Amino acid sequence: MRVLLLGGTGEARELAARLHPGVDIVSSLAGRVPDPALPVGPVSIGGFGGMPGLRNWLNHNDITAVVDATHPFASTITGNCARACRELGIPHLVLHRPPWDADGALEVRSDAAAAETIAARGYSRVFLTTGRSGVAPFAGSGACFLIRVVTPPDSSTLPTEHRLLLSRGPYRYEGERALLIEHRIEVLVTKNSGGAMTRAKLDAARSLGIDVVMIQRPALPAGVTVVQSVSGAAEWVLGQPG
Repeated sequence: MRVLLLGGTGEARELAARLHPGVDIVSSLAGRVPDPALPVGPVSIGGFGGMPGLRNWLNHNDITAVVDATHPFASTITGNCARACRELGIPHLVLHRPPWDADGALEVRSDAAAAETIAARGYSRVFLTTGRSGVAPFAGSGACFLIRVVTPPDSSTLPTEHRLLLSRGPYRYEGERALLIEHRIEVLVTKNSGGAMTRAKLDAARSLGIDVVMIQRPALPAGVTVVQSVSGAAEWVLGQPG
């Protein structure tokens, strides 16, 4: 058995550590974040060249099973992986961490819809935590933004009034609450990423009565096998014929 683990998340690193060295596993990272946290074992960094490139890579590297433990919003690679594995007949699992409870949040379907909501409701001070790829729809906004990202977005995508906060989680409740108060935030805009690393911002916002606009996750490809825990993914891998 040789397993490709599509990673870049804490769950992927935990799964690699749990399976290493008993399982021949290769972790793949997209390479979009400088100095990424690396899992144990062999690592491939960089894209595959779309679905055809991924299919060829799987063939040429004798992969017998694939675990997709990418970010819940990495819909392109998730879709490409599902299709490539289906065409090749390779067992395929998606490790999809549970979403956050959206109770009390205003749920929208996209970054663009979130930007429209901010404009329609007249918010003036916004904490934007959707990642650098989610900044562009807010470029024309007249609000003042605190934008937290790991790496800076292209300057042409930034709103006129903004402050960049370059940071990487995990975050603590006390720090998030102090940040919201310091910047007089009126609304938090976030993706429903799930997980513990960045959940504290939600708890802090709710404790202060700050509104939350939450972008819903993209749908998973039809027919994929899904688990929500590292333990479930490890059990699935170890149950594959090898």
